[in-house]
This record gives sequence, C-alpha cells and structure tokens, in this order.
Amino acid sequence: MKHSKSTNLQSQVTSNQSQVTNHQSPIRIGITGQAGFMGTHLFNYLKLKEGVELIPFKDEFFNSQEILENFVKQCDVIVHLAAMNRHDDQNVIYNTNIKLVKDLISACENTNSTPHILMSSSTQENRDNLYGKSKKEGRELLEKWANENGAYFTGMLIPNVFGPFGQPYYNSVIATFCHQLTHGELPQIQVDGELKLIYINELVEEFWKKIHQTNHYLQITNHESQITIHKSLITNHKSLITNYHSTVERYEVPHTSVNKVSEILELLKIFKEQYFDNGIIPEINNGFELALFNTFRCYFPIEKFPFFLKQNIDNRGSFVEIIRTNVSGQYSYSTTKPGITRGDHYHTRKIERFAVISGKAKIELRRIGTDEIVSYDLNGENPSFVDMPIWTTHNITNIGDTDLYTLFWINEPYDPNDPDTYFEKVRIQ
Repeated sequence: MKHSKSTNLQSQVTSNQSQVTNHQSPIRIGITGQAGFMGTHLFNYLKLKEGVELIPFKDEFFNSQEILENFVKQCDVIVHLAAMNRHDDQNVIYNTNIKLVKDLISACENTNSTPHILMSSSTQENRDNLYGKSKKEGRELLEKWANENGAYFTGMLIPNVFGPFGQPYYNSVIATFCHQLTHGELPQIQVDGELKLIYINELVEEFWKKIHQTNHYLQITNHESQITIHKSLITNHKSLITNYHSTVERYEVPHTSVNKVSEILELLKIFKEQYFDNGIIPEINNGFELALFNTFRCYFPIEKFPFFLKQNIDNRGSFVEIIRTNVSGQYSYSTTKPGITRGDHYHTRKIERFAVISGKAKIELRRIGTDEIVSYDLNGENPSFVDMPIWTTHNITNIGDTDLYTLFWINEPYDPNDPDTYFEKVRIQ
C-alpha cells in the first residue's frame, strides 16, 4: 500500500492529460529535406499517425526568405534534415550545412516563431572532417537559439542509417552494395570496419518519440486551466506527466545492430544468389536480416518482374512450383471476377508474393509518395509471380473473361491487431 499515493497521482495526471489530449489541435510538423532519404521515410511514417498535420516543404524554400518564414510560422515542430553529405570540396559541405541552419534560425527569429526543432546530426561530430564539424556547429547554433528564445531543441546524433530507397554512392554503403548486386556490378570493400547501424523504420520511430514527448508536455502546460490538479503538482511531478526533457537536449540515438562490412556483403550476396537469381526466399534469422532483405528488394530493376515459373508438363497435365522458401509464412489463394480489382494497400515490413495460376491479371504498383505506376500483365497459361516491395501500394485486376486464380504468400500470418496493411489507391484520382 505504500505506493498508493504515487499510483493515485499518476492516475489523476493521466486522466487530466487525456482530457487535454482529447481537445488538442493536430500537431503541425514540417520536415526540411523532406524529399531526401530520411525525410521521405519520416514524412510517410507521420502520415500514418493520428493528430498530425504535415506542413509540406520543398528544397527551394531555402532560396526565398519570405517562403521560408511562411513555412516556419505554420509549424509546431520542425525536423531539420536538410543537409549536404557528400561533395568533392569539403568546404562546400561545411558552408552549405551551416548556411541552412542560419537561414532556419533567421526565419524563426524574424517571425517570432519558436517551434520545437529537432536536428539530425551525426556520430561523425567528433571526427576530424568538415562534415562532422558542420553538424556539430549547426547543432550548437540551434541550441543557442533555443536557449535565447525559450524554445525546445533536440539534437539527434544518429549512427549509420540504412533502408529502402537510399541513394547508392551517397546515403550508405548498403545502398551502394544493393544497387551493384542488382545491376550487374561488382561490389568492392574499401575498409572492412564495423558499422553501428539503425534501420530507417527504427530511426523514424525515434524522431516520433521525441516529438511526442515534448508535444505532450506543451499541451499540458498550455492547457493548465483545463487541469483540475494543483499547478504545483505539475511542477513537482513532471516525470509522472511525461518523459519530459530539458528545453535543449543532445540525444544520441542508439544503434540497433553492429556488423562488419564484409558480413553485410556476404548476406547480400546470398540474397542475390537465392532470391534475385532464383526467386527463393532466403533464411531470415532476426530483425536486422529482415530489414536488410527488404532494403535489398527495393533495388530490383523494373524488368526483373514478372518472374516466370517452370511448367512441368506431361500427359496428366502440368506441375508448377510457386515458391521455395527458407522461412515460414502464410499461404492463401483468391478467385476474382472479371473487371474486379483487389488490393490498393501497402506494407512497411511484410514480404509478399502474387502468383497468377489461371486467368489474366494486371498488377500495378506505385511507391508511396511518388506518381509513377509500374504495371505487369500476367497470364495463367504461362505462370508467373510478382513480389511486392515495402512502402509500395499495389493491386491486382482481372483483365480476362474468366475467373482469375491467384496464389498469395506472405512471410507472417495476418494479425488483426498488427496488420501492417495501409490502404492507399495505386491510381490517384
């Protein structure tokens, strides 16, 4: 019973916090560098969150003080990702990154705006290079701005990031290896060091955690009149209200795996031999290998699919092997009437295969956040399959005159409490 007072207090705080949250406006979030690797994933992730309004950003906003100031005025939160990573002249990297930070600060000061700013920095801050120096000094400039203006700032020191749609020869060595292995090039290891890694899906969750924590604190302090508990209770028990941090925070994002470059390349070579060359789903032993495999799949050339299956025909009929896997999963099939479309959804982690065994089908895919539609025609007379990349909405339409029979395989059984299925039409009206 000695914990009852604390428990009752926490219940009271939670209850009153819930009342505030139910009446709060959507949190308005803008992302500088929205079109980049991290920006694209963070934007798509936040689209799935309730209570979030995304304020669109384009790189050219930094070319106009007026447009940039209008952008910051609209934002409760700004995630500053815009930066230059690579250039032949290191001074260009340094000057560009510092200027971007100074322009953002000027826009906030000129409009008396104090959004919660989160900046992507790097564990390279302590290395002897101008990129790391630009990140460290940029973070310090934003810390100074936050302290002088009573604003909230979170400097995110991020380890090596990998994931789908990273730009080869720019974002990460993993992006480069995946591109090379799927485009007939020979990967070369320059330095076989250990990489401390985080998958992009894990990183965007870290950003959301920091946004969410600070936003909850601000919502409560901005609506004290709606809270029935005594104001001093809020002051003395902030830790019970939220995982509140100081107005300026330097947060070192934890890596989730450590791997040598050679070990990563060997795994990717297995994926190429088994999956890319032969359509076999490889053995996947842990979360890192699943993340690496899903990353690898996103570098396939468009013409790789459909993957045609071998028919074994004799006087009895035919036999076709649909899938060979080294992992478990869920198998199902559907019949589809002529003219009917199924799907129009996407996944963020699942591996999925559509194999047409009878009838005629059109499979369409569109990567989330883009307009380009990729289309494949499949015919049961020549059985074939198409695999669905993650973050790619897809559908299948019966374009024949008879019922369409499709076999589906997915690497995890359907869980209604965690379906990893998000509906978005392939064809945007």
